[in-house]
Amino acid sequence: MKSKALALTLFMFVSVSSSEKDPPVYTKAEILGDFDPAKHKGFDKLRSKYTTKEKAYLRDEVYDAFKKMWKDARRDGVSLVIISATRNRKYQSGIWNRKWNSFGGNETDRAGRILQYSSMPGTSRHHWGTDFDLNSLENSYFENGEGLKVYQWLTKNASKYGFYQPYTSFDDYRDAGYREEKWHWSYYPLAIKFQRAYNHIVGYQDLKGFNGWEYAKSLDVINNYVNGVAKIPSSVSLKD
Repeated sequence: MKSKALALTLFMFVSVSSSEKDPPVYTKAEILGDFDPAKHKGFDKLRSKYTTKEKAYLRDEVYDAFKKMWKDARRDGVSLVIISATRNRKYQSGIWNRKWNSFGGNETDRAGRILQYSSMPGTSRHHWGTDFDLNSLENSYFENGEGLKVYQWLTKNASKYGFYQPYTSFDDYRDAGYREEKWHWSYYPLAIKFQRAYNHIVGYQDLKGFNGWEYAKSLDVINNYVNGVAKIPSSVSLKD
């Protein structure tokens, strides 16, 4: 167990149980992704100019913040396109099981290799409607040319709208979890509430029903992956 992740888990529990006057209330189904965003009143369908998907959804507040960021980025000559938004547990199970069946080798090692970039169903931030992927699923895209321009704009400006990159390269703070994902951006004002609620009410007994689910506990996916996120930049807007 990583000490940094454990400390974060304990902090989140204290925040929910004692320091929050009105702790956020989310159903376990919302936290685990057991719902259809198309039928959830708290979600909006994204207009085609914002996404490559025929049907993509975000929580209302997240969508409003993204539209403001998109508009300002476009003014600066930067194109932001959402290529993946809310994914429920059923959708995530499809991603996970396809990789499970295509990856060979020892099952524990197989789970660990999938976890480099893909979440176990029931543990993804994409379940919450607070996170999305932008432009490309390759870090190399963001390291030169147009992609570098996009990434530099995001690292400079995304925090003004409440967004940050949760999966950075490993450092002394983020010493566990997914590999760096320059495409993955999270709306902190809501995502932190979901993360707190997750630590308060979700346990390993809730992470079942997909290939290799029995390795969730031994790989400590809640501490190492759900909580294995970057330190929030001080510049991120906390407006609700």
